[in-house]
Amino acid sequence: MNTHRPGRRTRAMTVGDLSRQTGVTVKALREYTDLGLIYTLGRSPANYRLYDTDALWCVRFIGELRGLGLTVAEIRDLTTAYLDSPDRPVGSHLAELLHRSRERLRQRITAQQQILDRIDEFETEHQHHLEEGDLCWAGDPRCEA
Repeated sequence: MNTHRPGRRTRAMTVGDLSRQTGVTVKALREYTDLGLIYTLGRSPANYRLYDTDALWCVRFIGELRGLGLTVAEIRDLTTAYLDSPDRPVGSHLAELLHRSRERLRQRITAQQQILDRIDEFETEHQHHLEEGDLCWAGDPRCEA
């Protein structure tokens, strides 16, 4: 998405300005720019990265996709597909990425539920020791008599 649009009048923002307006860290914005995910105006004579209002949209869009569980690599893949074939819709590609994200989340939820189940079992099994504050059940060698 890294482009310059001649003839368009806009106030240029530095990466710090963009960070303040979006709440995204400067480090993340630099990474997004280096990956070609954010529109830029290029660099200032002092070598500062410059952005226009298009960058605000890019950052919000990246945030929306990240909020849906997409990885930065997947977002880059999506934008690359769009740039490689701008006349071809990317909706089906996005749908596939959302499907992958959903599956990752389901796997994480399953793993977290398994931990919750183990906590429940542990508490049930060791309820007396937990109520008494007794750690001898844990194999503490200081409790050996």
